[in-house]
Amino acid sequence: MMDKNVSALLVLRGRQLLGIFTERDYARKIILQGRSSAVTPVGAVMSSRLITVCRETPVATCMEIMTRERIRHLPVLQEGRLEGIISIGDLVKHVIEEQQHTIMQLETYISS
Repeated sequence: MMDKNVSALLVLRGRQLLGIFTERDYARKIILQGRSSAVTPVGAVMSSRLITVCRETPVATCMEIMTRERIRHLPVLQEGRLEGIISIGDLVKHVIEEQQHTIMQLETYISS
């Protein structure tokens, strides 16, 4: 995960989403429990209680879910099919871009 600069991996069997394995899972379920990452199966330490969203889920709702559930990643499903994963970083970046756009529009309005 470190080599690829990712902090979460989705665990699949074929096309079926089984769980998610995050840096937090690694720290809490492997390192802190004294397990060996070389021999511990991902299935034994992944988070299998999945909270998912769909493409139409508003950004604000995703942020609310992440805050309430204290998670940093949400798998995106569409009609039961995995479409991708969204991170808290993705959401923050979107909100910042949206706010910058609004500021530019207001500045243009004020100066004209």
